[in-house]
Amino acid sequence: MTKDTNHVRQRLAPPARLDDKDRTLLGLLAEDSTRSYAELGKLLHLSPPAVHERVKRLRQDGVIKANIAVLDGARLGRPLLAFVHIDTTSWAVTRQLLALQELPEVEEIHTVTGESAMLLKVRTRDTQALEDLLEQIHSIEGFKGTRSYIALSTYLERGPSPVADD
Repeated sequence: MTKDTNHVRQRLAPPARLDDKDRTLLGLLAEDSTRSYAELGKLLHLSPPAVHERVKRLRQDGVIKANIAVLDGARLGRPLLAFVHIDTTSWAVTRQLLALQELPEVEEIHTVTGESAMLLKVRTRDTQALEDLLEQIHSIEGFKGTRSYIALSTYLERGPSPVADD
């Protein structure tokens, strides 16, 4: 790894210490983050202030990263979901590819092992818009090739489970 790519890698934080109540709370928030502390307290058999303190700690510890709305791509005019594998000539190209995060079609960017260097999750209005996006990727210096996979149906899409590994 070079100085040019050191800032690309994310440092993994150690796992947070979570008890069963924390994990149940996280599961409830993952289902519906608009629940009040009073409602969560009833479900957890805790007072609302105790729930508030747990949520505050989980935010400070970085376990809860954000409260977001999950949007429907099709209703937003971007029904085509695709995964794009990107091949590059070197790891240094990764930094240039991170500029793709500015494009609204790009939902996720991952560095991966295997035959590809990067994996993108993208949503576009149609195959022509996907082709236009691929053309932008092809214009990046150091780019070698792409392989695109269009999702026909999505049966499960969720974040990490708060359930403990045994």
